[in-house]
Amino acid sequence: MTLGQGTGSELEFRILGPTEMWASGVRIPLTAAKQRTVLAALLISPGRFVSDLWLSELLWDAAPPATRSAQLYTYISRLRRICGPELRLARKHRGYHLSLGDAWFDWDVFRQLAEQGRDDLLNNRYEEASACLGTALELWSGPALSDVTEFLARAELPALEESRLTVVENRIEAELELGRHSRALPELTRLVAEHPTRESLRGHLMTALYRCGRQMDALRVYEQGRQVLQQELGVDPGPALRELHRSVLLEELAAPVAAEALTVASNAAPSPWTGLVPAMLPMDTTDFVGHGAELAEVLEGLRGSGGPHRGVVLTGAAGAGKSVLAVRAGHVCRDDFRQGQLYIDLRREDGSPKNPLDVLGSFLRALIPVRGDLPETLDERAQLYRSVLSRRRVLVVLDNAVDDRQVRPLLASGEGCRMLITSRSAMASLEGVRAVPVGRLDDAAARQLIESVVGTARLAAEPEAAGRLVELCDGLPLALRICAARLAARPQWPVARLVARLDPGEGQARHEEWSEGSLDLRAALRTSVLQLEPGLRPVLRVLARATPGPFTAAEAAEHLGWSEERTQTALDALAEVWLLEVDAGYGPDTGPCTYRCSPLVRLLAR
Repeated sequence: MTLGQGTGSELEFRILGPTEMWASGVRIPLTAAKQRTVLAALLISPGRFVSDLWLSELLWDAAPPATRSAQLYTYISRLRRICGPELRLARKHRGYHLSLGDAWFDWDVFRQLAEQGRDDLLNNRYEEASACLGTALELWSGPALSDVTEFLARAELPALEESRLTVVENRIEAELELGRHSRALPELTRLVAEHPTRESLRGHLMTALYRCGRQMDALRVYEQGRQVLQQELGVDPGPALRELHRSVLLEELAAPVAAEALTVASNAAPSPWTGLVPAMLPMDTTDFVGHGAELAEVLEGLRGSGGPHRGVVLTGAAGAGKSVLAVRAGHVCRDDFRQGQLYIDLRREDGSPKNPLDVLGSFLRALIPVRGDLPETLDERAQLYRSVLSRRRVLVVLDNAVDDRQVRPLLASGEGCRMLITSRSAMASLEGVRAVPVGRLDDAAARQLIESVVGTARLAAEPEAAGRLVELCDGLPLALRICAARLAARPQWPVARLVARLDPGEGQARHEEWSEGSLDLRAALRTSVLQLEPGLRPVLRVLARATPGPFTAAEAAEHLGWSEERTQTALDALAEVWLLEVDAGYGPDTGPCTYRCSPLVRLLAR
């Protein structure tokens, strides 16, 4: 049976409104209500078989006439005569069986369109779902079974009406996901008034009101529904409506998934983001160890109710594990940000910073999954970005940020959004974020990280070499992972052989040893050095060649041949990007602060 109406079928049957029969585009009169009842009963019944007894009840209820068999035969004979040989109406098992063949029947077509539209909706094809379900509803020309006996209408109309309302709900759901909430409001208001106990319709009305900026009206609609359910049925709203009420109350209701926010050419290809909630976090690390205190502090900052801070900056030396910690934190609290998790590495492969204009473009294409022209200027994109996130609860992870100028346009201002930034800078000038320093791992955690890759037995077999390997890595997770990966890739190597290649004391130190595959400590440290002003690079080289161990600004000034004040300024600049570590002292009773150049930084600088 074709879905189209009037597309070549000789016979057409309609019950979604007046009961009608058409032949070759001409309506065939069915003047008697009982004749229409017999036809409608045969069309609707499963398998299109109706027993004599059921036909009798549909025609006369519990008081059939003595001549009911003869009258039934008369109605059947008239149908056969009117429809001709195309209508195969056969006597079978004390009843009648109707075979439609190629005839068009609006109820069958409606159900096929309803099923197709529901499938489109479940698969996030909202535009297709809206069109398909709208076509299904257009088949209704009025109340179904409007001109049959009251007994048939009483038996069959509730199921038909329930199917129609379900299709209406699904169509409106698709419309809401397309961002057409303003257009849906009048229809939803009428439907909720007609069906006050139907929770799905009430939920759609709440959603439409909220997205039109009418939060209080949405909450009022919920309260009215709660009272109706209590008074009429003695029950409370179901879990879905209660959860929707909570989201409206906390302003956490998701924005339309496929909102028509941008004008798109009719021939434009659909966006691959259509129907998806952004979930951009990289894969979590299964062998995450250490940094438990820092992780707890980050999660507290991301899950907190707001206060003065709406974001966290993880700051630390190159290779300290900031990115791994950020990704772990993002995965742990992913369910707190069900409306999306955005992630971007703000450095290119060559270490240069990415342009925030391009970053905003990639975020907006995911948040507004419609292919079209984005604003061309940074200010316009930032304004659109903040507007899109204003009513969403989204986690934004900015990895390897260079400075506050790169980050500031990417900050989400929505009350429910949280920022998680990693940088070698503390980003002290950014408002509303707090810095969480990421330090080195202690020896136990460092050993545990290596063991998670190569196994406990391999390190236990060479305790002295294992201890020296941990010492050489200086607690840097990146260095530890590189060493673990090198040992895992070379099972024939004893640990001592790797130590001999890394240990400067053995005379075989080469900075090329500190890389394995995509893991490269040299590149990470070099990025920090290249960020320095040219005048500071010679300072780092001089200090790296000086006697290892802590030193004061006065001692550094002697090596540099500079004044102590000028040296102090240079040392502070190096410490800000974690190329020097500071043991600061405060107060009049403390001595001068000391600085330390880590062995790995000294190796690279030399």
